Amino acid sequence: MNKEMAPWEETIRKHLEETLSQEPPDPAHDLAHFQRVVATSKQIAEKENADLRVVIPAAWLHDLVNVPKNDPRRSQASRLSAEEACRYLEKIGYGAQWGNGEKARILKEIAHAIEAHSYSAGIETRSLEARVVQDADRLDGLGAIGIARVFAVAGLLKRPLYHSQDPFAKSRTLNDYESTVDHFFVKLFKTVDTLKTPAGKEEGQRRSAIMRRYLDDLSREIS
Repeated sequence: MNKEMAPWEETIRKHLEETLSQEPPDPAHDLAHFQRVVATSKQIAEKENADLRVVIPAAWLHDLVNVPKNDPRRSQASRLSAEEACRYLEKIGYGAQWGNGEKARILKEIAHAIEAHSYSAGIETRSLEARVVQDADRLDGLGAIGIARVFAVAGLLKRPLYHSQDPFAKSRTLNDYESTVDHFFVKLFKTVDTLKTPAGKEEGQRRSAIMRRYLDDLSREIS
């Protein structure tokens, strides 16, 4: 199946690269992010026996329409990405080789996997392939790369690294708009509990431990 998908994957990758080159730079959602999500999706899909015809295009196109974190339309981003992805896949004839009925089913599953991957959209995953893509995307917000990405986003939004008087919210309410470190507790550690596939959960625990060790080191340096 990987061999069959390779030409399609290269076409989709080139389209995404061109699309990203037309947008303002976002180091947390650049081409490298998509490449990591695709690689992780493939790894999980292999372990969970998911359909790569759905997983690979959905992983490449999951954030095709990028809405900034602080934009009020953020919860709509995955739906917009799903719609744009299906228009593009129709345009290049993706799935035609499997017949009209199967093509329609696959495109529908791709759209669902893209729409359901989003944390803010709150859509329940109803397929294994959607769970795979969702896990892969959420894993990219965890671990060593997750640490790098959270501070990259903080820089774009001009948010403080941590609360100068109470870095770990011992006597205040968590607020990740005012302290980037708070985001680990407001969202990232909670994300680990939302992972759905056995392979994703195992990797999530490993990455969670990395983040906790980092925060322990940070505490010693700034306390």
